[in-house]
Amino acid sequence: MFKVMAIVSLFLISFATLLYAAEGDDIQKQIDAIKGVIPKFAIPMREVGDRFQNMYFAAKGGNWGLAAYMSKYMNGAMKPASLTKPTGYEAWKSFYNDTFAAVNKAIAAQDFKAFEKEYNAVIPKCNECHVGMGYGFIKLIKQKAASDAGIDYSVKSKATDVPK
Repeated sequence: MFKVMAIVSLFLISFATLLYAAEGDDIQKQIDAIKGVIPKFAIPMREVGDRFQNMYFAAKGGNWGLAAYMSKYMNGAMKPASLTKPTGYEAWKSFYNDTFAAVNKAIAAQDFKAFEKEYNAVIPKCNECHVGMGYGFIKLIKQKAASDAGIDYSVKSKATDVPK
């Protein structure tokens, strides 16, 4: 009887181990499938580009809250890449925290002259980054009009008006 119970117990433990391993594989497959549909870099970068362009028109119109909002969510748009393209995301994070910091500082100061200087200075740096990542065919320019025509860029606001 003891041998039968030992064999049955061994069988149950083996079965449970195999079942758990199969579920683990299934869970990993599900995780990989989810990661596979999360935008990598191109889709979030498109949003970055639109928000970057809109930011200029917001600052020019004295809508500093909108300029700060565009910057905040421009950065947030890249968060999916932290999972799907971690190396590229680290490059973005460094760019935003270091290279783009002067633009954010000018927004916080609500100083259009400083903002325009820093904004214009960052455009070639964006293009250098594109070249460095193998996307030299993507050349950023300063648009003559905002990407989103459905926003009133002249609403007067403060950079601190953006909710946390």
